[in-house]
Amino acid sequence: MRRDRYTTPAIVLHWLIAAAILFQMQLPWRFHDLKTPEAFALIQLHKSVGITILVLSLARLGWRIANPPPPEPATLAVWELWLSRVVHWGLYALMIGMPITGWIMVSTSKTGIPTVLWGLIPWPHVPGLAELPAAGKALWNGAAHETHETLGWGFYILIGLHVAGALKHQLFSRDEPVLHRMAPGALAGRWLEPRLLLIALGVAVAIGGAWLIHPRPPASAPLPPPPAQIAEPAAAPAAPATTPAPAADAPEAPIEASKWTVSKGSAIGFSSSWGGQALEGRFDQWTADIVFSPDALDRSHVKVIIDLASVATGDPQRDAALPGADFFDVATHPKAIFTADRFEAAGGDRYVARGKLSLRGVTKPVRLPFTLKIDGDKARMSGVTTLDRTAFGVGQGEWQATDQIPAQVKVSVQLTATR
Repeated sequence: MRRDRYTTPAIVLHWLIAAAILFQMQLPWRFHDLKTPEAFALIQLHKSVGITILVLSLARLGWRIANPPPPEPATLAVWELWLSRVVHWGLYALMIGMPITGWIMVSTSKTGIPTVLWGLIPWPHVPGLAELPAAGKALWNGAAHETHETLGWGFYILIGLHVAGALKHQLFSRDEPVLHRMAPGALAGRWLEPRLLLIALGVAVAIGGAWLIHPRPPASAPLPPPPAQIAEPAAAPAAPATTPAPAADAPEAPIEASKWTVSKGSAIGFSSSWGGQALEGRFDQWTADIVFSPDALDRSHVKVIIDLASVATGDPQRDAALPGADFFDVATHPKAIFTADRFEAAGGDRYVARGKLSLRGVTKPVRLPFTLKIDGDKARMSGVTTLDRTAFGVGQGEWQATDQIPAQVKVSVQLTATR
């Protein structure tokens, strides 16, 4: 028996994809400033909807091949048949091509932000593209961006033709039940067709929803306790040598600074803001070589090496972006190094370390005030300083501006150590 409408799975997929496309087409109009937390969240939503459209469209295409659609009304003119086929297959090309070009853009982006569908399902980059050298990635990204934008305008044209054709047959052609094929029970020629009104309502909900939705911006989730750090191994003590007792009038030997080993729970953190929202983070992998004594400041020295790829802010997608070329550029400069060999007593248990920080290939002097409490062979240190991220080149391109992320970043150090 010949069918006069699409199968139920085809109908369900058609309307799901249509609603998703209408919703998706509105989101880019809200990308006014890509540096804001809201835009970041909208882009992640845009990626999730796009991949969902890709999956549904492939399922729809597979179902169509396995279950051919019903025949077109016999009264259609030849040009109408050809235009219908061009529009239908053009829409399939766009429904698949748009998400794929967007997927290529994400996979070749400098920031390297991962895709997590709906905040739950990790989605990989296009195989091979994320590993390309910078020039190759830029070429692919530029081509995909231009194609994505062109296909987007194509969507407006083909959807307009598709809707115009459906309305023409529904409103002016009683003998051509086209809408009935996707909305079973619709009567051709009836202007106040309930199914047509329901479709119009669905269109308004999909479009309006895209403008009203406000996905949650990334935030700093509570971080787990920092892992134990690794201190530079202390040299093995030399075997005591038998030496004659010093003469009564011999000068007193100078006090030597002590070697300290960093204990579990120590942390190097930072705080800033993004679009007015507080941003807290830390580095989970670093080593410290500490030789210090309040009574031997002139013989004290510190060297801290930070693995910049270990940055953690409580948001996985942001954490994946910070090591990229726009921020820490770990591919070229994987480590930040702080060294200090000048220490000043500031009264009581307060001190100031004067040293240098090397970050992204830039070395600048840094002053770190800190407090230190020593109890036997255990010590607790706490220090805070402020760095200008722009002086080290942290924030390239659009991120050089300080309207969303301030130039000044507070860096804090909390250490416990044993002698």
